[in-house]
Amino acid sequence: MKVVDSDFLVIGSGLAGLTYALNVASFGSVSLLTKKNRTDANSSWAQGGIAGVLSEDDSFDLHVQDTLISGAGLCNEAAVDVLVKEGPERIRDLIKMGASFNTESRSDGSKVLSLGREGGHSRNRIVHTADYTGWECERTLLEAVRSTPNIKVLEHYFVTDLAVSAAHTSCSGAYAIHVESGELVGFRAKATLLATGGCGQIYQHTTNPLVATGDGVAMAWRAGAVISNMEFIQFHPTTLYHPDARAFLITEALRGEGGILKHKDGSPFMAKYHKLAELAPRDIVARAIVREMQLRNAPCVFLDVTHLDPEMLKSHFPTVYDRCLSVGIDITKQPIPIVPAQHYQCGGVQTDLNGFTGVKRLYAAGEVTCTGVHGANRLASNSLLEAMVFGYRAAIQSREDRTDIRALPFMEQNLQSDVRQNSVDGAACVQSIKSIMQNHVGILRSTAELTEARIKICESREFLCTLPRTNPDIFEACNIADVALLIIDSALLRHESRGLHYTSDYPETVESEKHDTLLKIDAVVGLE
Repeated sequence: MKVVDSDFLVIGSGLAGLTYALNVASFGSVSLLTKKNRTDANSSWAQGGIAGVLSEDDSFDLHVQDTLISGAGLCNEAAVDVLVKEGPERIRDLIKMGASFNTESRSDGSKVLSLGREGGHSRNRIVHTADYTGWECERTLLEAVRSTPNIKVLEHYFVTDLAVSAAHTSCSGAYAIHVESGELVGFRAKATLLATGGCGQIYQHTTNPLVATGDGVAMAWRAGAVISNMEFIQFHPTTLYHPDARAFLITEALRGEGGILKHKDGSPFMAKYHKLAELAPRDIVARAIVREMQLRNAPCVFLDVTHLDPEMLKSHFPTVYDRCLSVGIDITKQPIPIVPAQHYQCGGVQTDLNGFTGVKRLYAAGEVTCTGVHGANRLASNSLLEAMVFGYRAAIQSREDRTDIRALPFMEQNLQSDVRQNSVDGAACVQSIKSIMQNHVGILRSTAELTEARIKICESREFLCTLPRTNPDIFEACNIADVALLIIDSALLRHESRGLHYTSDYPETVESEKHDTLLKIDAVVGLE
């Protein structure tokens, strides 16, 4: 097995990984691995924007309070404080690197950032580039990476596992299969960052790209890290419902501009669920939509923006406008059929305020983590901010390590990889898991459904373990099964309904249940 040494190893090419890479590159060599193309990341798909206190009528306290309210009592207040206070500087970093965000003219002719508003925010504080902010941020950081000689981006490498000590106390890198050649390569480093994004592809309907299969959470769990609060899976309230198109996110900013949720007959319904109506936190909006669909036995509801200025819709939301038009829906004239779909994982690998996982030399940042920022429900547009803030902090922390890479123990693996192998059996298991998760571990849950889902997914996991580990697809299928079980086990531990976790067996929020759920390999760590 070939072993590649670098000072820093980054797994994932979204905002968290790129921010980290740029901020450690002056202190050593960086290998950045991505399992597809470098632009295939959840960050690239983010439409809404980045939340930040950048106007005179806003304040850190207001952003903190909005985040805490959305988090339903489970936010780590220290992490929220870090996010809000350091966030504006990270946004300014992007602007210095050339990010082009929407601006507007003042009366004196000067330009200022155009700040939007989304659900749960008490002020306009969303920095955006039309409705493709994530792509603009990703483009900006990738250009900076390309011009940084110390960073080597390696595409089409599927990381199979972290290289950890027998006692799961330290990490010295990772093992990866080059997807095109089938070669197994060891990557040794004095600091490894997990920045693998979310797990949307364990559900049937998701806004996430195909690469979002929960690999980082599964690998970190197998490596001995603590996994926290995985029951809190955020479903975006509004994704396109159409027989000829996959789930496509209809940005929350449309509701921020005045979009109204209605039934087919044109009757609105959100006012009876929350005083903020369409601008209520996402968990409330998503549950309201599901309940209304059930009450009327309807396959979807509609987001109506036809009363808004057509030219504004075309210029501010070109991606949504073009995508809907491609399936015959002119949003300036027709309401958009929508349903909720999996969008974001609020739990993940537990870290401290500097991205440290508790496993020596292993760090994590971005959606793969549970920093405590999001609590039981992520506030809109805090995700890109979290990726940059904690990617930066992990870089500052890990670059202090003076370990000699060559002194690190690195156990070689023997794996007969064959990327040509037919993995039909693994694919069938994945489709079964997706269906089970969608039907039994979605927005509305019960103990009976969770228990049944666990039994079925354990059976799939056992079968997957019998398949030869010669193809990245099999590793990915196992990751999907592992993460599905972590979500279910976390959900079964929570005997209440809070934030994104709603169970019919425990419909109330209970003060004594105000704790994190913690899971570790071969043991439930407990409740804290």
